[in-house]
Parts: sequence; C-alpha cells; structure tokens
Amino acid sequence: MYDFDRIVDRRGTWSVQWDGIADRFGVPDLLPFTISDMDFTSPPEVLAALRERVDHGVFGYTDWRLGEFREAIRDWYAHRFDTVIDTESLVYAPSVLNQLSQLLQMWTGPGDGVVVHTPTYDGFRKAVTGLGRELRGVPLGDEEALERELARPDSRMLLLCSPHNPTGRVWTEEELTGFARLAERYGVAVVSDEIHADLTTEGHRHVPWVRIAEPGRGRRWALLTSGTKAFNFPALSGSYGMLGDPDERTEFVRRMETGQGLASPAVLSLTAHIAAYRHGAPWLDALRGYVAGTMEGLRKSLAEGLPGVVWEPPRAGYLAWIDLRPLGIEEARLQEELVAVEKVAIMPGGVYGTPGFVRLNVGCPREKAERGTEALIRAANRLRTD
Repeated sequence: MYDFDRIVDRRGTWSVQWDGIADRFGVPDLLPFTISDMDFTSPPEVLAALRERVDHGVFGYTDWRLGEFREAIRDWYAHRFDTVIDTESLVYAPSVLNQLSQLLQMWTGPGDGVVVHTPTYDGFRKAVTGLGRELRGVPLGDEEALERELARPDSRMLLLCSPHNPTGRVWTEEELTGFARLAERYGVAVVSDEIHADLTTEGHRHVPWVRIAEPGRGRRWALLTSGTKAFNFPALSGSYGMLGDPDERTEFVRRMETGQGLASPAVLSLTAHIAAYRHGAPWLDALRGYVAGTMEGLRKSLAEGLPGVVWEPPRAGYLAWIDLRPLGIEEARLQEELVAVEKVAIMPGGVYGTPGFVRLNVGCPREKAERGTEALIRAANRLRTD
C-alpha cells in the first residue's frame, strides 16, 4: 500500500537535513544521514486531512481543547499502549523541547543538576545548559552512578529519553519502576521524553511513564511527546504532554499562555495529529517493518565490511548507533574522510557525548541507506588501525 522506496527530492524545501548541511559540516551538497527526520512523505491519510483543511480556506485562532485532538490522543494510547489516560491531564506546546524548557524553569533553578543517561540527545544538553542548569550524565546501565547523581542535594530532575535517543534502547517496566523509586527517594522530578515511542520494533514494548507514575511515588512528573516524529511532520510543529499534578498543570498552562504567548496552536498541526492517530496506524506499521528491513541489511553489511564492529539493530527508531571504537579510528579523521572523500554527512558520536560512535539516520529509501552504509565502510576501512 505504501511506497517507501520512492525518492522524494527535498532540496530547496528549506530542509535542515538537506539544505542546511553546510551549516554543520562546512560543505554543501553532501548526502545527509543526520537530523532526526525521515525522507518519506507523511501518511496519505494525513495529507488528505491537511488538503481538506487548507481547502476550507479560513485559518483563524484555534484552541487545542476543542474538537477531537484530546480524544484522538486518548484513543491512540488505549489501542497502541493499552493505557488509559485522563484527557484533563493533557497540555500543549509547540515542541517537546519547548515543554522541557518550561518545566526546567518551573522545577529547577540556576545551577541545579539535571540527570541524564549518556550518550545524550544533544537537544537536552542545549536546553539544560542554555538555561544555566548543570547536565549530569550517567552511562546507560550504571545504576550506582545514577543513584549517586540523583542523591546529590542539588539534583532536581531526572530527564529520561524513552525510548532512548541515540541508542534506540526501550526501557523495561522494571527499569522504569526503578527510576521512579529513586526519584521518590531523593525528591527528584521526572520528565520523560517519549517522542520515539511509536517507533518500537517488533517484539519490544514501550511503557508510557503515565503507567509508572502511580500515586505515592511523587506527583512532580511529566510525559512529553508528539506525533511529529513517527508520522514525519515535525515542520508542522506541535507537541503535547501529561502532567501528574493538577496544580502543576495549571501553572504550566498559565505560563505557556501568558509568558510564552501561546494562546492559539497551529491548526494544521492539530489536523495532522488527529488524522495520524485516527487513521495512520497501517502506515506506521508498514514503516516500522520497512525500517526493520533496512536495519537488518545494515547489520549484514557491517558484519561483512567491518568484521571488528559488533552491532545489532536498535529496539526503537530509525537511528543506528554504531560503535567504531574497536577500529581505532580518530573521530575527526573519520569525519574528514566521510565529508571530503565520500561526500556524505553522518553524525559523530561526540555530539552526544560519546566519541568513537556514529549515528546513522536510515529513515529513508533503502537505496539511500545502502549508499551511506557503503560510504561509511569504505571510509572506516581506509583509516582503521588494526
């Protein structure tokens, strides 16, 4: 039903990934595998809803609390995650990072610690340090380090990425429950960014934080997410969240509508979300299967082309987090080789606080993903120091 192999020319569309490549890599016209959006068109059901709304022709002020938006979210969580949510707990903002920025200002002060897992999505680092808070990283799986950082008197927030970007890790219910207990023990707020939740692979189950944040474990928590990642319409903006405490929720909305001036959301974002959640499930499932096939091809290519690299596909998402440290390659040299010789752009691990890795975006037609994989293998083999 859906042609994910079709090439869509994104050049000249103000695309950060394609047209903004020189801003990050210093060279134009590279083949990009960078920014976390996809080269696929949005679901036809979403496009049809957008066309119908545009044809209406009037784009006056809107209110996200009116109409089907909250009900569409409620039904999506019921069917997709077997989770009952209270539509009164919902809040709205232009983006997940915008919500995070507001919560950082509500729940932390300058100099306070915000604990994250490393490697860390670079948007977290920018949001936290840009507001004068201290980003405190702990390696994935190091529970002792996590508790040590949360126990510090000035640690105020545990910032989760669930599923995790860039590794694609899907937290188990047991792991999430452990995080909740630590947060309660040390009086730390929890903010869970779940924008990759709809992109889990077959056999893995995402558990929304709203199922973990039970009464008695503290009520200063928030789940932040959006349909823009899974259904590929981030440029339409729009995100939503759930806050556990009614008073905190009221304060969040007050700040957004006064200090941030958000009185009216983008109507096309509401339209796209409703259509995606009402009618986009078949497209999403087909996408997940297609990306899984691409990831399996990447695994085989790496095993054959770079035998020293042991890599398995992620449990969620279209981002391949590849450990090249066994090859003994300097990150800067690899980037020079990729850009100057191979003419491709792949994100270096240092951006996420872990040099020696690369993050390869394969949310694209398979032909393009194969070109990027072959370029990475060629460049690494020229530089490896076995």
